[in-house]
Amino acid sequence: MKKAILLAALSFPLVAAAPAPDPAQLRATITGLVGFGTRHTLSTTTDPKRGIGAARRWAAGRFEGFSKACGKCLTVETIGDTFTGPRAPNGVRVEDVIAIQKGTGDPDRVIIIQGHIDSRVNDVMDVTTDAPGANDDASGSALVMESARLLSREKFAGTIVYALLSGEEQGLWGGKLLADTAKARGWKVAAVLNNDIVGNTHGIGGEHVDDKVRVFSEGIRFLGDPKLQRQIGEEDDSPSRALAKVAVATAAADPAIGLEALAIRRPDRFQRGGDQTPFLEAGIPAVRFTEATENYDRQHQTIRTENGRRYGDTIDYVDFPYLAKVTALNMAVARRLAAAPAAPTSAAISGAVSDDTKVTWPAVPGVAGYRIRWRRADGLAWTDSRDVGADVTSVDLVRTNIDDHFFAVSSLAAGGEESLPTFAGAPLRPTPGSTAK
Repeated sequence: MKKAILLAALSFPLVAAAPAPDPAQLRATITGLVGFGTRHTLSTTTDPKRGIGAARRWAAGRFEGFSKACGKCLTVETIGDTFTGPRAPNGVRVEDVIAIQKGTGDPDRVIIIQGHIDSRVNDVMDVTTDAPGANDDASGSALVMESARLLSREKFAGTIVYALLSGEEQGLWGGKLLADTAKARGWKVAAVLNNDIVGNTHGIGGEHVDDKVRVFSEGIRFLGDPKLQRQIGEEDDSPSRALAKVAVATAAADPAIGLEALAIRRPDRFQRGGDQTPFLEAGIPAVRFTEATENYDRQHQTIRTENGRRYGDTIDYVDFPYLAKVTALNMAVARRLAAAPAAPTSAAISGAVSDDTKVTWPAVPGVAGYRIRWRRADGLAWTDSRDVGADVTSVDLVRTNIDDHFFAVSSLAAGGEESLPTFAGAPLRPTPGSTAK
Protein backbone atom coordinates (compact mmCIF):
# COMPACT_ATOMS: atom_id res chain seq x y z
CA MET A 1 0.00 0.00 0.00
CA LYS A 2 2.79 2.44 0.87
CA LYS A 3 4.42 1.78 -2.51
CA ALA A 4 1.12 2.48 -4.27
CA ILE A 5 0.72 5.78 -2.40
CA LEU A 6 4.29 6.78 -3.27
CA LEU A 7 3.82 5.98 -6.95
CA ALA A 8 0.55 7.91 -7.05
CA ALA A 9 2.44 10.93 -5.75
CA LEU A 10 4.91 10.58 -8.60
CA SER A 11 2.17 11.57 -11.02
CA PHE A 12 2.27 15.17 -9.84
CA PRO A 13 5.89 16.29 -9.30
CA LEU A 14 6.32 19.59 -7.55
CA VAL A 15 8.74 21.86 -9.40
CA ALA A 16 10.15 24.92 -7.71
CA ALA A 17 9.49 28.22 -9.45
CA ALA A 18 12.33 29.08 -11.80
CA PRO A 19 13.36 32.50 -13.14
CA ALA A 20 11.27 33.48 -16.14
CA PRO A 21 12.89 34.39 -19.46
CA ASP A 22 13.55 38.12 -19.67
CA PRO A 23 12.24 39.96 -22.76
CA ALA A 24 14.95 42.58 -22.25
CA GLN A 25 17.67 39.92 -22.40
CA LEU A 26 16.11 38.48 -25.56
CA ARG A 27 16.02 41.93 -27.13
CA ALA A 28 19.67 42.57 -26.24
CA THR A 29 20.71 39.27 -27.83
CA ILE A 30 18.82 39.90 -31.06
CA THR A 31 20.16 43.47 -31.17
CA GLY A 32 23.66 42.05 -30.92
CA LEU A 33 23.09 39.51 -33.68
CA VAL A 34 21.45 42.02 -36.02
CA GLY A 35 24.42 44.31 -35.46
CA PHE A 36 26.70 42.01 -37.45
CA GLY A 37 25.02 43.16 -40.67
CA THR A 38 24.77 39.79 -42.34
CA ARG A 39 25.21 36.34 -40.90
CA HIS A 40 25.13 34.56 -44.22
CA THR A 41 26.95 31.23 -43.99
CA LEU A 42 29.29 32.27 -46.83
CA SER A 43 29.93 35.76 -45.42
CA THR A 44 33.24 36.88 -43.96
CA THR A 45 34.66 34.92 -41.06
CA THR A 46 37.63 37.25 -40.44
CA ASP A 47 36.05 40.67 -40.05
CA PRO A 48 35.86 41.46 -36.31
CA LYS A 49 32.55 43.31 -36.58
CA ARG A 50 30.65 41.91 -39.55
CA GLY A 51 29.63 38.51 -40.87
CA ILE A 52 28.95 35.08 -39.49
CA GLY A 53 32.43 34.59 -38.06
CA ALA A 54 32.11 37.61 -35.79
CA ALA A 55 28.58 36.56 -34.81
CA ARG A 56 29.70 33.07 -33.84
CA ARG A 57 32.63 34.36 -31.79
CA TRP A 58 30.33 36.79 -30.00
CA ALA A 59 27.84 34.02 -29.24
CA ALA A 60 30.61 31.78 -27.91
CA GLY A 61 31.67 34.63 -25.65
CA ARG A 62 28.13 34.92 -24.33
CA PHE A 63 28.10 31.20 -23.53
CA GLU A 64 31.46 31.57 -21.77
CA GLY A 65 29.99 34.34 -19.64
CA PHE A 66 27.08 32.14 -18.61
CA SER A 67 29.54 29.37 -17.79
CA LYS A 68 31.60 31.65 -15.58
CA ALA A 69 28.45 32.66 -13.69
CA CYS A 70 27.60 29.02 -12.91
CA GLY A 71 31.10 27.93 -11.88
CA LYS A 72 32.20 26.65 -15.30
CA CYS A 73 29.17 24.39 -15.65
CA LEU A 74 29.13 24.82 -19.44
CA THR A 75 31.70 23.47 -21.86
CA VAL A 76 31.73 25.80 -24.86
CA GLU A 77 32.91 24.45 -28.21
CA THR A 78 32.91 25.37 -31.87
CA ILE A 79 32.55 22.31 -34.08
CA GLY A 80 32.88 22.39 -37.85
CA ASP A 81 33.11 20.61 -41.17
CA THR A 82 33.15 21.47 -44.86
CA PHE A 83 29.98 21.14 -46.94
CA THR A 84 29.41 21.51 -50.66
CA GLY A 85 26.11 21.88 -52.47
CA PRO A 86 24.12 24.00 -54.93
CA ARG A 87 24.13 26.91 -52.47
CA ALA A 88 27.85 26.56 -51.77
CA PRO A 89 29.34 25.12 -55.00
CA ASN A 90 32.91 25.87 -53.93
CA GLY A 91 32.41 24.42 -50.47
CA VAL A 92 32.14 26.22 -47.15
CA ARG A 93 33.23 25.46 -43.62
CA VAL A 94 30.12 25.27 -41.47
CA GLU A 95 30.57 25.81 -37.76
CA ASP A 96 28.15 25.31 -34.87
CA VAL A 97 28.66 26.95 -31.48
CA ILE A 98 27.56 24.64 -28.67
CA ALA A 99 27.49 24.86 -24.88
CA ILE A 100 27.26 21.54 -23.03
CA GLN A 101 25.75 21.36 -19.55
CA LYS A 102 26.85 17.92 -18.45
CA GLY A 103 24.36 15.84 -16.53
CA THR A 104 25.09 14.72 -12.99
CA GLY A 105 23.52 11.26 -13.20
CA ASP A 106 23.22 10.06 -16.79
CA PRO A 107 25.44 12.40 -18.84
CA ASP A 108 25.22 10.40 -22.07
CA ARG A 109 21.46 11.07 -22.22
CA VAL A 110 21.16 14.40 -24.04
CA ILE A 111 18.50 17.05 -24.63
CA ILE A 112 19.30 19.58 -27.37
CA ILE A 113 17.84 23.10 -27.56
CA GLN A 114 18.84 24.68 -30.87
CA GLY A 115 18.29 27.48 -33.37
CA HIS A 116 20.25 28.63 -36.43
CA ILE A 117 22.45 31.70 -36.34
CA ASP A 118 22.81 32.25 -40.10
CA SER A 119 20.65 34.62 -42.15
CA ARG A 120 19.90 35.49 -45.79
CA VAL A 121 18.03 37.83 -48.16
CA ASN A 122 16.05 37.10 -51.36
CA ASP A 123 19.13 35.96 -53.24
CA VAL A 124 20.40 33.02 -51.22
CA MET A 125 23.87 33.54 -52.73
CA ASP A 126 24.11 37.23 -51.72
CA VAL A 127 26.75 37.28 -48.98
CA THR A 128 27.24 41.06 -48.66
CA THR A 129 23.81 42.74 -48.42
CA ASP A 130 22.56 43.36 -44.89
CA ALA A 131 20.52 40.35 -43.75
CA PRO A 132 19.44 41.13 -40.17
CA GLY A 133 17.48 37.89 -39.73
CA ALA A 134 15.91 39.24 -36.55
CA ASN A 135 13.17 36.62 -36.49
CA ASP A 136 14.70 34.04 -38.87
CA ASP A 137 16.48 33.03 -36.84
CA ALA A 138 17.98 35.42 -34.32
CA SER A 139 14.78 34.78 -32.36
CA GLY A 140 15.63 31.07 -32.08
CA SER A 141 19.27 31.87 -31.29
CA ALA A 142 18.22 34.30 -28.55
CA LEU A 143 15.91 31.62 -27.12
CA VAL A 144 18.81 29.18 -26.99
CA MET A 145 21.08 31.66 -25.22
CA GLU A 146 18.41 32.73 -22.72
CA SER A 147 17.69 29.07 -21.96
CA ALA A 148 21.40 28.53 -21.33
CA ARG A 149 21.60 31.58 -19.09
CA LEU A 150 18.76 30.37 -16.88
CA LEU A 151 18.93 26.57 -16.97
CA SER A 152 22.67 26.60 -16.28
CA ARG A 153 21.78 27.69 -12.75
CA GLU A 154 20.15 24.29 -12.16
CA LYS A 155 21.43 20.72 -12.12
CA PHE A 156 19.96 17.81 -14.07
CA ALA A 157 20.59 14.09 -14.33
CA GLY A 158 20.83 14.32 -18.11
CA THR A 159 22.93 16.61 -20.28
CA ILE A 160 21.55 19.69 -22.01
CA VAL A 161 23.25 20.96 -25.17
CA TYR A 162 22.55 24.53 -26.25
CA ALA A 163 23.34 24.82 -29.96
CA LEU A 164 23.62 27.69 -32.44
CA LEU A 165 23.75 26.18 -35.92
CA SER A 166 25.14 27.56 -39.17
CA GLY A 167 24.31 26.60 -42.75
CA GLU A 168 20.57 26.17 -42.30
CA GLU A 169 19.71 28.44 -45.21
CA GLN A 170 22.27 26.74 -47.48
CA GLY A 171 21.22 23.15 -46.84
CA LEU A 172 20.41 22.32 -43.18
CA TRP A 173 24.12 21.66 -42.77
CA GLY A 174 24.48 22.84 -39.18
CA GLY A 175 21.81 20.37 -38.13
CA LYS A 176 23.57 17.55 -39.94
CA LEU A 177 26.88 18.55 -38.38
CA LEU A 178 25.42 18.36 -34.88
CA ALA A 179 23.53 15.11 -35.58
CA ASP A 180 26.76 13.54 -36.86
CA THR A 181 28.64 14.87 -33.83
CA ALA A 182 26.06 13.36 -31.48
CA LYS A 183 26.48 9.98 -33.13
CA ALA A 184 30.28 10.15 -33.09
CA ARG A 185 30.33 11.01 -29.40
CA GLY A 186 27.85 8.34 -28.43
CA TRP A 187 25.21 10.72 -27.16
CA LYS A 188 21.85 9.11 -26.45
CA VAL A 189 19.75 12.02 -27.66
CA ALA A 190 16.32 11.84 -26.02
CA ALA A 191 14.92 14.99 -27.64
CA VAL A 192 15.81 17.82 -30.01
CA LEU A 193 13.91 21.10 -29.62
CA ASN A 194 14.51 23.08 -32.81
CA ASN A 195 13.43 26.72 -32.70
CA ASP A 196 13.13 28.51 -36.02
CA ILE A 197 11.05 31.68 -36.54
CA VAL A 198 9.61 32.00 -33.04
CA GLY A 199 9.31 35.75 -32.40
CA ASN A 200 6.58 37.22 -34.64
CA THR A 201 2.90 37.53 -33.75
CA HIS A 202 1.46 39.42 -36.77
CA GLY A 203 0.58 37.25 -39.77
CA ILE A 204 0.67 38.05 -43.47
CA GLY A 205 -3.13 38.26 -43.45
CA GLY A 206 -3.27 40.78 -40.61
CA GLU A 207 -4.07 38.36 -37.79
CA HIS A 208 -2.42 38.78 -34.39
CA VAL A 209 -1.66 35.59 -32.41
CA ASP A 210 0.45 35.85 -29.26
CA ASP A 211 -0.95 32.97 -27.21
CA LYS A 212 -0.12 29.96 -29.40
CA VAL A 213 2.95 28.24 -30.84
CA ARG A 214 3.12 25.44 -33.40
CA VAL A 215 5.06 22.24 -32.69
CA PHE A 216 5.77 20.21 -35.83
CA SER A 217 6.54 16.49 -35.62
CA GLU A 218 6.77 13.48 -37.90
CA GLY A 219 4.37 10.53 -37.53
CA ILE A 220 5.71 7.76 -39.74
CA ARG A 221 9.38 7.72 -38.84
CA PHE A 222 11.92 8.58 -41.52
CA LEU A 223 14.24 5.94 -40.09
CA GLY A 224 12.18 2.89 -39.26
CA ASP A 225 9.87 0.26 -40.67
CA PRO A 226 6.77 2.03 -42.09
CA LYS A 227 5.01 -1.30 -42.60
CA LEU A 228 5.44 -2.19 -38.93
CA GLN A 229 4.36 1.27 -37.78
CA ARG A 230 1.17 1.04 -39.79
CA GLN A 231 0.48 -2.51 -38.65
CA ILE A 232 0.68 -1.63 -34.95
CA GLY A 233 -1.04 1.75 -35.36
CA GLU A 234 1.94 3.88 -34.30
CA GLU A 235 1.28 6.69 -36.80
CA ASP A 236 0.50 9.20 -34.04
CA ASP A 237 2.90 7.83 -31.43
CA SER A 238 6.37 7.94 -32.99
CA PRO A 239 9.07 9.26 -30.62
CA SER A 240 8.90 12.70 -32.25
CA ARG A 241 5.11 12.79 -32.06
CA ALA A 242 5.40 11.75 -28.39
CA LEU A 243 7.78 14.68 -27.86
CA ALA A 244 5.29 17.08 -29.45
CA LYS A 245 2.57 15.76 -27.13
CA VAL A 246 4.84 16.41 -24.15
CA ALA A 247 5.20 20.02 -25.31
CA VAL A 248 1.42 20.33 -25.60
CA ALA A 249 0.86 18.83 -22.15
CA THR A 250 3.61 20.95 -20.59
CA ALA A 251 2.07 24.16 -21.93
CA ALA A 252 -1.39 23.13 -20.76
CA ALA A 253 -0.18 22.20 -17.27
CA ASP A 254 1.48 25.56 -16.57
CA PRO A 255 -0.77 28.60 -17.11
CA ALA A 256 2.18 30.85 -16.21
CA ILE A 257 3.79 30.04 -19.56
CA GLY A 258 0.82 31.66 -21.27
CA LEU A 259 0.87 29.60 -24.45
CA GLU A 260 -1.17 26.91 -26.11
CA ALA A 261 1.08 24.50 -27.99
CA LEU A 262 -0.47 23.22 -31.21
CA ALA A 263 0.71 19.76 -32.27
CA ILE A 264 0.97 20.07 -36.05
CA ARG A 265 1.01 16.56 -37.45
CA ARG A 266 3.68 16.93 -40.15
CA PRO A 267 7.48 17.22 -39.87
CA ASP A 268 7.51 20.89 -40.95
CA ARG A 269 5.49 23.50 -42.78
CA PHE A 270 4.23 22.41 -46.19
CA GLN A 271 7.17 21.75 -48.56
CA ARG A 272 9.61 23.46 -46.18
CA GLY A 273 12.26 22.19 -43.81
CA GLY A 274 14.42 22.96 -40.81
CA ASP A 275 17.34 21.76 -38.74
CA GLN A 276 15.25 19.10 -37.03
CA THR A 277 15.27 17.16 -40.31
CA PRO A 278 18.83 15.75 -40.08
CA PHE A 279 18.02 14.41 -36.62
CA LEU A 280 14.84 12.75 -37.87
CA GLU A 281 16.88 11.17 -40.65
CA ALA A 282 19.21 9.79 -37.97
CA GLY A 283 16.31 8.30 -36.01
CA ILE A 284 16.46 10.91 -33.22
CA PRO A 285 13.24 12.38 -31.73
CA ALA A 286 13.00 16.00 -32.87
CA VAL A 287 10.37 18.70 -33.20
CA ARG A 288 10.25 22.22 -34.61
CA PHE A 289 8.79 25.18 -32.71
CA THR A 290 7.49 27.97 -34.96
CA GLU A 291 5.25 30.94 -34.26
CA ALA A 292 1.54 30.41 -34.80
CA THR A 293 1.22 32.93 -37.64
CA GLU A 294 3.93 33.88 -40.13
CA ASN A 295 4.55 37.00 -42.17
CA TYR A 296 6.36 36.07 -45.38
CA ASP A 297 7.24 39.71 -46.14
CA ARG A 298 9.64 39.38 -43.20
CA GLN A 299 11.40 36.15 -44.17
CA HIS A 300 14.33 35.90 -46.60
CA GLN A 301 13.60 39.44 -47.78
CA THR A 302 16.00 42.21 -48.72
CA ILE A 303 15.08 45.32 -46.73
CA ARG A 304 13.04 47.65 -48.98
CA THR A 305 9.70 49.37 -49.48
CA GLU A 306 7.67 48.71 -52.63
CA ASN A 307 4.33 50.39 -53.30
CA GLY A 308 4.12 51.35 -49.65
CA ARG A 309 4.73 47.77 -48.49
CA ARG A 310 7.69 47.11 -46.19
CA TYR A 311 9.87 44.06 -46.59
CA GLY A 312 12.68 42.77 -44.41
CA ASP A 313 13.33 40.76 -41.26
CA THR A 314 14.08 43.61 -38.87
CA ILE A 315 14.02 43.77 -35.08
CA ASP A 316 11.01 46.09 -34.88
CA TYR A 317 8.80 43.16 -35.93
CA VAL A 318 9.85 40.89 -33.06
CA ASP A 319 7.39 40.49 -30.17
CA PHE A 320 9.69 39.99 -27.18
CA PRO A 321 7.09 39.08 -24.54
CA TYR A 322 5.85 36.38 -26.95
CA LEU A 323 9.40 35.13 -27.56
CA ALA A 324 9.82 34.92 -23.78
CA LYS A 325 6.78 32.61 -23.62
CA VAL A 326 8.19 30.27 -26.28
CA THR A 327 11.50 30.29 -24.41
CA ALA A 328 9.71 29.37 -21.18
CA LEU A 329 8.01 26.43 -22.88
CA ASN A 330 11.30 25.13 -24.29
CA MET A 331 12.88 25.41 -20.85
CA ALA A 332 10.00 23.57 -19.18
CA VAL A 333 10.16 20.68 -21.67
CA ALA A 334 13.96 20.46 -21.43
CA ARG A 335 13.82 20.63 -17.63
CA ARG A 336 11.33 17.76 -17.46
CA LEU A 337 13.20 15.50 -19.87
CA ALA A 338 16.66 16.24 -18.48
CA ALA A 339 15.43 15.30 -15.00
CA ALA A 340 13.64 12.15 -16.18
CA PRO A 341 15.21 8.71 -16.66
CA ALA A 342 15.73 7.15 -20.06
CA ALA A 343 12.58 5.88 -21.74
CA PRO A 344 12.14 2.12 -22.15
CA THR A 345 13.88 1.02 -25.33
CA SER A 346 10.78 -0.90 -26.41
CA ALA A 347 7.41 -2.12 -25.20
CA ALA A 348 5.14 -4.90 -26.40
CA ILE A 349 1.52 -5.93 -26.00
CA SER A 350 -0.24 -9.27 -26.20
CA GLY A 351 -3.85 -10.32 -25.84
CA ALA A 352 -5.30 -10.96 -29.27
CA VAL A 353 -8.73 -12.63 -29.13
CA SER A 354 -8.92 -11.77 -25.43
CA ASP A 355 -10.59 -9.05 -23.39
CA ASP A 356 -7.39 -8.41 -21.42
CA THR A 357 -4.08 -6.88 -22.52
CA LYS A 358 -0.60 -7.66 -21.22
CA VAL A 359 2.01 -4.89 -21.52
CA THR A 360 5.70 -5.79 -21.16
CA TRP A 361 8.93 -3.83 -21.41
CA PRO A 362 12.65 -4.23 -20.61
CA ALA A 363 13.96 -2.85 -17.33
CA VAL A 364 15.55 0.62 -17.33
CA PRO A 365 18.44 1.17 -14.89
CA GLY A 366 18.00 3.75 -12.17
CA VAL A 367 14.26 4.36 -12.44
CA ALA A 368 11.91 4.88 -9.50
CA GLY A 369 9.03 3.28 -11.36
CA TYR A 370 7.10 3.09 -14.60
CA ARG A 371 3.86 4.54 -15.91
CA ILE A 372 1.68 2.48 -18.21
CA ARG A 373 -0.53 4.71 -20.33
CA TRP A 374 -3.47 3.80 -22.53
CA ARG A 375 -6.31 5.42 -24.44
CA ARG A 376 -9.15 4.41 -26.67
CA ALA A 377 -8.00 3.79 -30.22
CA ASP A 378 -10.23 6.57 -31.56
CA GLY A 379 -8.39 9.26 -29.53
CA LEU A 380 -5.06 11.06 -29.69
CA ALA A 381 -4.25 11.93 -26.06
CA TRP A 382 -3.46 9.46 -23.28
CA THR A 383 -6.42 9.27 -20.91
CA ASP A 384 -5.62 6.46 -18.45
CA SER A 385 -2.52 5.40 -16.58
CA ARG A 386 -1.18 3.07 -13.91
CA ASP A 387 2.08 3.48 -12.00
CA VAL A 388 4.14 0.50 -10.90
CA GLY A 389 7.43 -0.01 -9.09
CA ALA A 390 10.93 -0.23 -10.50
CA ASP A 391 10.96 -4.02 -10.12
CA VAL A 392 7.94 -4.52 -12.39
CA THR A 393 8.32 -5.10 -16.15
CA SER A 394 4.86 -6.34 -17.10
CA VAL A 395 1.27 -5.44 -16.30
CA ASP A 396 -2.02 -7.17 -17.04
CA LEU A 397 -4.82 -4.73 -17.84
CA VAL A 398 -8.04 -6.62 -17.20
CA ARG A 399 -10.99 -5.96 -19.48
CA THR A 400 -8.96 -3.52 -21.58
CA ASN A 401 -9.34 -4.83 -25.10
CA ILE A 402 -6.17 -4.79 -27.21
CA ASP A 403 -8.09 -3.94 -30.39
CA ASP A 404 -9.85 -0.95 -28.87
CA HIS A 405 -6.92 0.74 -27.13
CA PHE A 406 -3.37 2.00 -27.66
CA PHE A 407 -0.69 1.55 -24.98
CA ALA A 408 2.66 3.04 -23.95
CA VAL A 409 5.19 2.83 -21.11
CA SER A 410 7.33 5.62 -19.66
CA SER A 411 9.98 5.73 -16.95
CA LEU A 412 9.67 7.76 -13.75
CA ALA A 413 12.29 9.49 -11.65
CA ALA A 414 12.06 9.71 -7.86
CA GLY A 415 10.76 13.26 -8.19
CA GLY A 416 8.03 12.19 -10.58
CA GLU A 417 9.63 13.41 -13.80
CA GLU A 418 8.49 11.25 -16.69
CA SER A 419 10.36 10.18 -19.81
CA LEU A 420 8.82 10.19 -23.26
CA PRO A 421 6.25 7.39 -23.53
CA THR A 422 7.42 4.39 -25.54
CA PHE A 423 4.60 3.11 -27.73
CA ALA A 424 3.75 -0.53 -27.08
CA GLY A 425 3.31 -2.73 -30.14
CA ALA A 426 3.92 -6.27 -31.28
CA PRO A 427 6.45 -7.37 -33.92
CA LEU A 428 5.11 -8.36 -37.30
CA ARG A 429 4.29 -12.01 -37.75
CA PRO A 430 6.27 -13.72 -40.56
CA THR A 431 4.32 -13.88 -43.76
CA PRO A 432 3.62 -17.39 -45.14
CA GLY A 433 6.66 -18.75 -46.92
CA SER A 434 9.07 -16.13 -45.54
CA THR A 435 12.32 -16.87 -43.71
CA ALA A 436 11.71 -14.22 -41.03
CA LYS A 437 12.13 -15.38 -37.43
